[in-house]
Amino acid sequence: MKIYKIKVNGKTYKVELEAVDETTSTAAPVKEEKKEEEKKPKPKPASTATSGHKVEAPIQGSVVSVKVKPGDKVKTGDVLLIIEAMKLENEVVSPLDGEIGEVFVTKGQSVVAKDVLVTIK
Repeated sequence: MKIYKIKVNGKTYKVELEAVDETTSTAAPVKEEKKEEEKKPKPKPASTATSGHKVEAPIQGSVVSVKVKPGDKVKTGDVLLIIEAMKLENEVVSPLDGEIGEVFVTKGQSVVAKDVLVTIK
């Protein structure tokens, strides 16, 4: 074990460091965590959007609320859903008049830019 003195903002701290054998690895627990994440149900992929105008996520964030459901009639400028990014709520609005075909996201789901959110017929 080695002891070091470290000075931070004028204050001196004593730090003890223990040497660890290089053959010891933390990779196994990380792999287990990834396996657990893989077991979680995944949202529908954007590629399942087959017909209609695709409305994509303008930014990465979390879906706060979904204001429409399949079959709803919308007009240009109507709010389809709200995405929160960096503590700001961003409205995703309809780019055209039509009827909602499919909704690919749910409240609380994380999305990245360019994910297909809904289709409009």
